[in-house]
Amino acid sequence: MTMNPAATLRTLFALLVLPLFLTACASTGSNSSSLLPTETAEYRIGPSDVLSISIWNKENMDRTVTVRPDGMISFPLLNEVRAEGLTPTALAELLTVSLRDYMEVLEGELTVVVDEVHSYTVSVLGEVRTPGRYEFNNNATVLDALALAGGLTEFASGSKIQIIRNEPTGRRTINFDYNDLVSARATNMQLGVYPGDIVLVP
Repeated sequence: MTMNPAATLRTLFALLVLPLFLTACASTGSNSSSLLPTETAEYRIGPSDVLSISIWNKENMDRTVTVRPDGMISFPLLNEVRAEGLTPTALAELLTVSLRDYMEVLEGELTVVVDEVHSYTVSVLGEVRTPGRYEFNNNATVLDALALAGGLTEFASGSKIQIIRNEPTGRRTINFDYNDLVSARATNMQLGVYPGDIVLVP
């Protein structure tokens, strides 16, 4: 049976792209990270962010709070609660469980909304056209950070980019291969950057 030209091109494209895609997704270990869809990553709260916390039918408990530099917020009955590093959903669950020692709060009645983002800054250093510290208002990827920095210079080694991230267990270095991503045209599979990350382009 003879395949039509369009089907042949689709088959060749799949054979060329699939190995690159599988290689990227199979990357594991402490010094590397899989390329994951950034749409699945919920924003993580950081210092100076402004949060609205409300409880259904208990308007007297509603508060607008600012995350302090130490990552804590103040809330009635609980005094201080650590918010830094948590997603809004995780913080809502933490507050719900903690408040049950003092009052009845059903699942889903307490909500946390990030009104203002002030902590989402990423530093881009090395062989980019405009090195510096850049602020984002929402989830961002390595490509977003590189774009704000003006892109790579002609001397950059795109296959050896590193993302340096401070985590509770210590500093982590994640390898990022810009060349692989571009050649695979996997625009929907990009590595996300977190607040405080450093993107280093050698």
